[in-house]
Amino acid sequence: MTTRKAPMDPAKRDEMLKKIVHDATARKSGYRDTALRIFPHICGHCGREFSGRKLVQLTVHHKDGNHNHNPPDGSNWELLCIYCHDSEHEVRTESYFAGQKDEPLPSIFTPFEGLDSLINIPEEDSGSEGNAGEKKK
Repeated sequence: MTTRKAPMDPAKRDEMLKKIVHDATARKSGYRDTALRIFPHICGHCGREFSGRKLVQLTVHHKDGNHNHNPPDGSNWELLCIYCHDSEHEVRTESYFAGQKDEPLPSIFTPFEGLDSLINIPEEDSGSEGNAGEKKK
C-alpha cells in the first residue's frame, strides 16, 4: 500500500520558501560565514586544514571574548578547530577563577628541575690549561 501526500497549500509553500531564503541570507551575513570567506580553513592553533564536510569542525573564536564585537575585517576573530576552541575556553575559565582575567595559569611542571644534580661536569682550572703539556722543573 502506498500513501499519497496531500498537495501543499501554495500560500504555505511560498511562506516556507521565503523563510528558507531569509535564513540563507542571514547565514551568509553572519560572522561565521564571513570568517570562513576571509580566512584560510586552517586551525589557528594546531594548524589542521579543514575542507568539505569536516569544515563544520572549524569554529570562530572571538579573541577578546566578546561575541557581540564582530568587526567586518575579522580582526577579533580566529578560526580554531573544536578541540583547540574548547581548550582555549578552558584556559580562560581557569584563569578567570584564579583571579587572572587574561593571563593563563603558570605551569607547575618544570621539566629541567634538578637536572644539574643529575649531570656532573668536572670543573676545569683556568690556570692549568696552558701548562698541561709542560714539565715542571
